[in-house]
Amino acid sequence: MAMARHLYSSAPVVDGLPLLGEPGFWAAHLVDLCEGESPEAFGVDAADAGAVLEQLHDRSAWPMFTVPLENGFSIVVHYNSGEEYTSTDCFLVHPGSPDVVLASTDQDHTGPGLCWPELAAILPAPNGAVGVTDPHARLLLLLPVLGDSAVPAEALDAVAEALIAQGAPDGCGPLARRLLGGHPLWRAHPWSFDTDERSWICDGEHSPRQTPLGDHLSRHRRARLEACLKVEACLDPDSNV
Repeated sequence: MAMARHLYSSAPVVDGLPLLGEPGFWAAHLVDLCEGESPEAFGVDAADAGAVLEQLHDRSAWPMFTVPLENGFSIVVHYNSGEEYTSTDCFLVHPGSPDVVLASTDQDHTGPGLCWPELAAILPAPNGAVGVTDPHARLLLLLPVLGDSAVPAEALDAVAEALIAQGAPDGCGPLARRLLGGHPLWRAHPWSFDTDERSWICDGEHSPRQTPLGDHLSRHRRARLEACLKVEACLDPDSNV
């Protein structure tokens, strides 16, 4: 079971935002999605990637990344480097509401937690937001949470563009394609949009999205989450989603 987020208040959590500027960050953060791939594919050397990986799994300083969304929501990514095991936990959070686990690499292997239409909808950061605001960084940071077997061609282009913006060489399409294959602990799965529940549903065995996202929220907050994820576009019969 993913570590409850309130327990992080007593853990050595540090702001991970400065790590995004380290040359080996993306090769380290995405290492599980591209096992066997050389760090040079990201435009960095193995030493840089190894140095960041050590920081990400430092038991004395657990990096946390906040992806601010519209309407007061955020996605928070926590690296958890405890004595017994290490994991990465991802939560959807909103002040005054229970946190929702979107993905976790702990022993229960929770994921995937996002489909491509949702991830594409949250790439632009709200005006004046604090945290991870660059759309390329937001996309790459949340790729491990994605697991969609029907990603469109535009997803491949978007990931390749993000990789190049972060220092990867041209011609990184094969790497982008591999990164879109889903985390090896849960892989990519089909998603369907439930028009009655106004939510994407995943059929993955380990996915927390087998039930509608936001069903724990009040009607008002759920409406704000739907607006954040551009649910109306999914209800539009003329939409390309």
